[in-house]
Amino acid sequence: MSGDAEPRGPDEPMTLPDEPDQIDWDDRVDPDLGMLAARLLFAFQHELYRALAEQGFDDLHPRHGAVLAYLTPGGVRATELARQSGQYKQVVGTLVDELESLGYVHRKPDPTDRRAKLVCRTERGLRQARAANKIIWLMHQRHAARLAPEAFDQFINTFADVVTHQRGLISEQPGEPPTNGVAAAPRRAADPAT
Repeated sequence: MSGDAEPRGPDEPMTLPDEPDQIDWDDRVDPDLGMLAARLLFAFQHELYRALAEQGFDDLHPRHGAVLAYLTPGGVRATELARQSGQYKQVVGTLVDELESLGYVHRKPDPTDRRAKLVCRTERGLRQARAANKIIWLMHQRHAARLAPEAFDQFINTFADVVTHQRGLISEQPGEPPTNGVAAAPRRAADPAT
């Protein structure tokens, strides 16, 4: 790559140089993996939270996804929510407080350790989760139809592998958000009609 190279067109495949030293200072990989992931995240969140607002969940914001996306039917400890989402425990605690005051979650004692609390969905939280699952399912179906189901499945599996690998490269440092190299396994949203 050099500063006088022609820009890559939108349909041209990305080719990377063999060595990073071959990239000139004013060149960059465009779009890079972080840019693509961020664009996908922001567009996904915009569609999801707009649709949720239309269904009566207009008090939620994208930041709440760091908790809502990782809740399980039996409840989850806040430390596990922090680990899964990659957020600081204090951030997750604040988000749980907000969601509790909005009526989406409640805390209950963990039966395996009475000193610990589990974060669980309320009835409103369950309705929101069902609505979100349907919205996400529709997004997946739209992309699967556009790309072909096999190609979309391959994309999801490959993207999940890249995410898991990238997260695994980050070591935990004191004061840093936990990662443990764990990314949620890809899962296909169930058909909301069933």
